[in-house]
Amino acid sequence: MLVTLIIVCEAGFWVLLTGGLALRYLAKKPRLGAAVLLCEPLLELVLFVVTALDLRAGAEPDGKHGLAALYIGFTAAYGHYTVKWLDGHAAYRLGGGPKPAGAGYGKARAVHEWKLVARTVLAAAVAIALLQAAIWYVGGSGDTAPLRAWQFTALRVTGIHALIAATYTVWPKRAPAKAGIRG
Repeated sequence: MLVTLIIVCEAGFWVLLTGGLALRYLAKKPRLGAAVLLCEPLLELVLFVVTALDLRAGAEPDGKHGLAALYIGFTAAYGHYTVKWLDGHAAYRLGGGPKPAGAGYGKARAVHEWKLVARTVLAAAVAIALLQAAIWYVGGSGDTAPLRAWQFTALRVTGIHALIAATYTVWPKRAPAKAGIRG
């Protein structure tokens, strides 16, 4: 059931996001659209409560509890960023707003990538804290090895993301060559 709820929360995130942006830009109801977008954190709250209740009811801690913690951590760190990014693109495509700036090239791109790594560190910190709270909550009465494994997964993901950002620092992405005008 918990895995189904995680999938429902993810689908719900995109439904609320799409609905909120459609209300803002297609229906020309920006306040209602903003209200719909503000409902998104409720999905994570429901997932958190259901996960805690599942553990409280005596469920053996396993991968689905770890996945729920990582999902909540990711949404806490990247949710607002994703909404803002997509809102900028929707404003451009549907609302006649300015074209959103890209990540850029060279040093600007490397800085952008490191800012994303900072978000990943936040996501991992939230997930690790939730998992640690679950480990303490379960205590010695259950096998907490799967939860500890998910903590290490969060650290591995963070390390991989930092390596990717480092490649943008060491080998900066170059702007595409402009096509010359032939006469």
